[in-house]
Amino acid sequence: MIYDFVVIGAGMAGASAAYELSTQGSVLLLEAESQAGYHSTGRSAALFTRNYGTAMVREINGLSSGFFTAPPDGFCEHPLLTPRGALAVAPQGEEGLLDPVLAASTPANTVVELSVADALEMVPILRADQVARAVYEESVTDIEVAMMLQSYLKGVKRRGGVVETRAPVTALKREADVWEITAGRNTHRGKTLINAAGAWADQIGAMAGAEAIGLVAKRRTAIILDAPQGMDVAQFPCVDFATNDAYLKPEAGKFMASPGDATPVAPQDVQPDEMDVAILADWIERHTLIPVRRISHSWAGLRSFVPDEGPVVGRDGQVPDFIWHAGQGGYGIMMAPSLARAVAAICADGPMPEDFVKCGLTQDILGPERLNRVKD
Repeated sequence: MIYDFVVIGAGMAGASAAYELSTQGSVLLLEAESQAGYHSTGRSAALFTRNYGTAMVREINGLSSGFFTAPPDGFCEHPLLTPRGALAVAPQGEEGLLDPVLAASTPANTVVELSVADALEMVPILRADQVARAVYEESVTDIEVAMMLQSYLKGVKRRGGVVETRAPVTALKREADVWEITAGRNTHRGKTLINAAGAWADQIGAMAGAEAIGLVAKRRTAIILDAPQGMDVAQFPCVDFATNDAYLKPEAGKFMASPGDATPVAPQDVQPDEMDVAILADWIERHTLIPVRRISHSWAGLRSFVPDEGPVVGRDGQVPDFIWHAGQGGYGIMMAPSLARAVAAICADGPMPEDFVKCGLTQDILGPERLNRVKD
């Protein structure tokens, strides 16, 4: 069989693209691991906020909001979003760090100044001497990431697509306008290849003979901590600390915490660095009232960036029928619904979706050729 589309990588980017492409033709979705979403998708902070990332990323996040609030009929059994809110705080002498956060406010997604007293009442685990200014964004929500990914995968299969796990791609060859893909123990054939391989996207590109896009994988650490005894934290907002990108987020009655680190590493099944975990635990005790008695779980995830920190979505300039869908950084879950539609439009050789056009998000702006223009 010759598939119309072969998507490499079954994280959220690949699964959503396969879902959209499955209305246009036959789709094969390949995943190297034993389960879809094993790497970045399964280790996401799972927040949706319009006011996060570069200007391009914020636009794309906005284009995804309609899908999140009103997914297609039958897509999922429960809402994809639940209220959370986000509080950002800064200590004395660093109050100005919150100016850009406040400036990002829009009529639809407002960011408001809070008094220090109101911030401490909202999140009583904060130390008063560490909060000199606070701003709050009510519209930030939790994303049901696991349900969203499974809904995409089920949708692909329901539309006749094939999902194959334990299928790492080891060779690519193109002859007579058809790609031959060696993946695991099998060899597949497809007309168009979509590279949604996350941190490994440049490696897949090299197999296809494409020029690298300069993707850098960066490690981010996270831990799970017990909440103070007797404290119900379920309704607490996410808390961002402006001085160092650290954040806290309620998670199943406990707290998830991250130092917001971004350490460049080679693509891998990344694990937390013990020193990073120890430093984070110490930082939490000095900046909050959470007693770190034990760390119930720690992990790390990869966030992959190109130099301008925007996603790379588009046809390769040299290799025919090779589509990049990479470089989502820490924003991939939020951007997935809209970028999947863009991938489908590009594969169909049609115009970009109308909402992309209205925002000025053209194929030239999203595609890999923009990176060459920056270098030149």
